[in-house]
Amino acid sequence: MPTTASRSYSIKEAAALTGLPASTLRYYEQIGVITPISRGATSKHRVYDEADLDQLMSIACLAATGMSVHDMRQYMANAHLGADAVAEQVGLLSAQAERLAREAEQVALRQEYVRIKVDYWHAVDAGDEDRAGLLSAEARALADALKGTKAP
Repeated sequence: MPTTASRSYSIKEAAALTGLPASTLRYYEQIGVITPISRGATSKHRVYDEADLDQLMSIACLAATGMSVHDMRQYMANAHLGADAVAEQVGLLSAQAERLAREAEQVALRQEYVRIKVDYWHAVDAGDEDRAGLLSAEARALADALKGTKAP
């Protein structure tokens, strides 16, 4: 039965396919987030295969969540351990989910602040000084809440 040759990709192609800049691909390899990439026999340029692209797509997804490079490196190292790393993988992903939930709360507060300010300016435009005063106080209280809940 004939086998099909595995496709190989240049760093430029890998960058385009994963959405990660070539400089990021080199950096991730240098610091051990991804395993070393094979090199062309004569050119010595990086040659990515399908397994490399799968690894890079996982990294791109983790990076898109805002996961730290340290945690991405640990996650990818654990991936090679399979079932032996389940608890740590779940821990890393759960911690990231908690960070994202905190960020979502911050975004919701900022959206509410903007909504209040829009209402404030509509009240000013309408000459409704009482409503403008109430909304201004509400915006100040929300601004204080936002200052007190800065993400780490």
